[in-house]
Amino acid sequence: MKTAALIASLALLAACQLTGGASALRPGENTPPPANARGDGVEGLIVGHRLMAAGEPELALKAYYRAAAEQGIDADVLSSIGSANLALGRLGQAEQMLRRALERDPVFVPALNNLGVVLMERGRAPEAKLVFQQAYALDSGTSDAIRENLIRAIAMIEKPGYVEAPQVVQGFEMVRRSEGTGGESTYVTLDAL
Repeated sequence: MKTAALIASLALLAACQLTGGASALRPGENTPPPANARGDGVEGLIVGHRLMAAGEPELALKAYYRAAAEQGIDADVLSSIGSANLALGRLGQAEQMLRRALERDPVFVPALNNLGVVLMERGRAPEAKLVFQQAYALDSGTSDAIRENLIRAIAMIEKPGYVEAPQVVQGFEMVRRSEGTGGESTYVTLDAL
């Protein structure tokens, strides 16, 4: 029943269009963003990622809901929705979406990293450390952002008075998956926090 309600809600949100002062075009632009391979506009995930990078998590969240309605709900979409909620400070919703993403794909590195960030925000550093360790191992230690998050989590556990929690948490970085030029996955840092 919950799944049916979620799908109906996502479809309803996808049907909504931006109105009023919000526009898909930047000031001074006369053309919309380029179309995807199907020719029906830019995919919701891409738009959402661009909006997150531009510091617009509320609009990104709407784009991610559109992506869910268009392409279905997978780990990437759920992780993106969770990350947007995290950027908006909606920690409960962020944790729920990121955990759902990991149910679908337990080795999805961006969801693991961003779940670690949520756990740090919620004061659960030991659990966050384990999640960051898993993300770092799955990433083979190639992401600087994940390594830095792990180091900060360990520092908070080993030296609780090291730095006040709000200052440290603000230093944590969210990541998302990006396709590299050769089709390989890389992880892009989101500066939304």
